[in-house]
Amino acid sequence: MPVVVSNLQEAVPVDEALTRVVARVTVQTLQSEGYGDEAEVSVVFMDDGGIRRLNREYRGVDEPTDVLSFPMHERDPGAVDGEAQLLLGDVVISLERAYRQALAYGHSLHREVAYLTVHGILHLLGYDHDSPGNQQTMRAKEEDVLAKLNLGR
Repeated sequence: MPVVVSNLQEAVPVDEALTRVVARVTVQTLQSEGYGDEAEVSVVFMDDGGIRRLNREYRGVDEPTDVLSFPMHERDPGAVDGEAQLLLGDVVISLERAYRQALAYGHSLHREVAYLTVHGILHLLGYDHDSPGNQQTMRAKEEDVLAKLNLGR
């Protein structure tokens, strides 16, 4: 279950521990949703300016946000061991926004990035929070993953 983490920003320092948290959260989320080792997710750290450009281009919203998801759900035939990798898509996180939200909510940056990662992956898998029922389902799944990794509130 490959997890590719890329840092395309310099506003917030990224240490190896943060990258490990993202990998653990990604694996746990995908396992909880029934995906095996063939699934791949990319997580990209950006600054507010970078995510604002993406938000404007793809959603028509000219402001930064905390997380965006870009689903692919495509098979990559050139994957390891001849197995076709299922490329689920990209999760883009503004580390500047995550840092401010962590301060506002009174928890660590690692916990906030963990939450945004599971939230973004659930969007890749088709979950949404467009109605109260869907929002409750999504929140329960998010909290379940974080609790399993001892990253709850």
